[in-house]
Amino acid sequence: MSGDGAGGRRVFRLPDLGEGLTEAEVLGWRVAVGENVVTDQVVAEVESAKAAVEIPVPFAGRVVTLHARVGERVEVGGPLVTIEGGDGAGVRAEAVAGAGPEAAGEAAEVSGSGSGSGPVLVGYGTVPVADVPGDGLAPRAISPLVRRMAAENGLDLAALAREAPHGVVRRRDVEAALAGRESGPPASGAEEDRVPLRGVGRAMAERVARSRREIPDASVWVDVDATELVALRDQLRESAPELGIGLLALVARVCVVGLTRFPELNARVDARRGELVRLRDVRLGFAAQTPRGLVVPVVRDARRLSTAELAGELRRLGEAARGGTLSAEAMAGGTFTVNNYGVFGVDGATPIINHPEAAMLGVGRVVQRPWVVDGALAVRWVTQLSITFDHRVCDGGTAGGFLRFVADHVERPALLTAYL
Repeated sequence: MSGDGAGGRRVFRLPDLGEGLTEAEVLGWRVAVGENVVTDQVVAEVESAKAAVEIPVPFAGRVVTLHARVGERVEVGGPLVTIEGGDGAGVRAEAVAGAGPEAAGEAAEVSGSGSGSGPVLVGYGTVPVADVPGDGLAPRAISPLVRRMAAENGLDLAALAREAPHGVVRRRDVEAALAGRESGPPASGAEEDRVPLRGVGRAMAERVARSRREIPDASVWVDVDATELVALRDQLRESAPELGIGLLALVARVCVVGLTRFPELNARVDARRGELVRLRDVRLGFAAQTPRGLVVPVVRDARRLSTAELAGELRRLGEAARGGTLSAEAMAGGTFTVNNYGVFGVDGATPIINHPEAAMLGVGRVVQRPWVVDGALAVRWVTQLSITFDHRVCDGGTAGGFLRFVADHVERPALLTAYL
C-alpha cells in the first residue's frame, strides 16, 4: 500500500498472501468506481494458487480506480484500487517509487497527465498513448528487458500492448508470442478451444510438473480384502452416526499409525543441502475434488487426533474446499497425502507425489469380488492400495513394508486397538 498522495489519493496494493505466492486472479469486485468505502470493507475477491480470499481495504474514501478487470492477474505489490479521501489531486510519483515499473505506470494514470508519458522509473519507458487500448487508461511502464526481447525477435511491442492487460507487456507476454509464432497458425479447418490455466488449476499444474521434474518416483500396489473394514464402518455408522467415521477416516488412521513405524515416508528431501528431513509431526493431506479443481487440504497434528476427531477434520476441510472457503494455510505444509481416487470409480492409478512430500497412498474403489478365504471362494469387499514414493528417501523394501502394514490393518482393523 502506498502512502497518502499529494491530493489525498492512496493506492492500495495487493498484499502478501503468504506461502510464497506472487500473484492472484481477480474473481470479482465488491465495489465500483465512485462508491464510498469504509476502513476494512471488502473491495475484491481474489484467487491465488492456494485459495479464494476476500481483500479488505485498510482506509476509507471514494473509489477512484479499479486497476484490474475480473479474470486478470495482479502481482503481489501491484496496484489493486485507488481511494481518494482528499481534494482529488493526483498521486505523486514518489508515492510509488521503488515499487517496480507497474507502480510507475500507476503514477502516470492517477496524475491525470495526458502527455502520453507520465512519471516513470529510471531505465523504463512507456508505450505511446495512441498504442494503448481505448479503455481510458494512461500508458504503463515496460522494462528494458522486455523491450530488448521484443526487438531482438522482431515483435511489434505496440501490438503486444494492445493485447496485454492495461497495456503492460511483460516477459511472459513476449514468450507467449514467440511460442505462438513457432507453432504457426492452426491447420485449415481446425477447431479448438483454449482455456487459460488460472488459480487453483494453474497452481496444481505447476506443482505436478515440478514433482515430475524433481522427484524420482516409483509405485507399488496390492489388492486387499477390506471386508472387515467395511463391516467396522457400518457398525460405527449404526452405533455412532454423529461421528461420521467413513472409510477414508479409517484408512487415514491406519496411515498415521504406519508413518510412526516408517518415518522415512513422513519426510522431504533438501536437495540443496543433500539431506533427508524426517518430520516429527504427521500433517496428513487428502486429495479433494472441487468445482475449481483438485486441492489438497491438510489435517494438522493428525497423530494426536482420535479417529473421530480425524474424521471431523476431514469432513470440515472437505466441505470448506468444495465451498471455496479453504484458506491458503489450510493447504500448506503437508507431509503425506492420501488420495481416494476410488470415488471416481477406478481401481488403480499412479498418482503424482504432492511436492515436496515423499509419498502418497492411493485407494481404489471398494467392490465385491471373488476372493479365496480358507481355501474356498467367497464374495468379499476388495480394494487396491498403492503407494507412490520418492526413491531418494527409501527403497522399495521400505515402501513395500509400509504398504503391507496398511494392507494388514485394512484387512484386520481390530489390530489398530494396539496403537490407540
